[in-house]
Amino acid sequence: MNIRIDSRGDSRVAIIESGEVVIQDAQDALDLMATVSYNEDGCNKLLLDKTMLAEAFFDLKTGLAGEILQKYTNYRVKLAIVGDFGGYGSKSLKDFIYECNQGKQAFFLKDEQAALDALHGV
Repeated sequence: MNIRIDSRGDSRVAIIESGEVVIQDAQDALDLMATVSYNEDGCNKLLLDKTMLAEAFFDLKTGLAGEILQKYTNYRVKLAIVGDFGGYGSKSLKDFIYECNQGKQAFFLKDEQAALDALHGV
């Protein structure tokens, strides 16, 4: 796993790069948050590709997405997930993604530039 920082003014986003799944469960999400915060001087905005999340994250029945986003909200960590989400047929997931994108906590966007713009904007 590699972490690179994108800065705009006082805003810093940690871009997580990995060729494998980084978050299998809520503990992995907390560990990633702690690693970034510790190694990147308190950075609290994360960007990662959807391929780094276990597929269970996108099955809302598992509760994994809600659990992770609740923990990140509690610790005031902003998250952007980049990828093509059109392949998921679940109306609940589409509604969830839409609602997240209306807020300021978590974003599901198609590309890295849109995700950086969203994270730097909050």
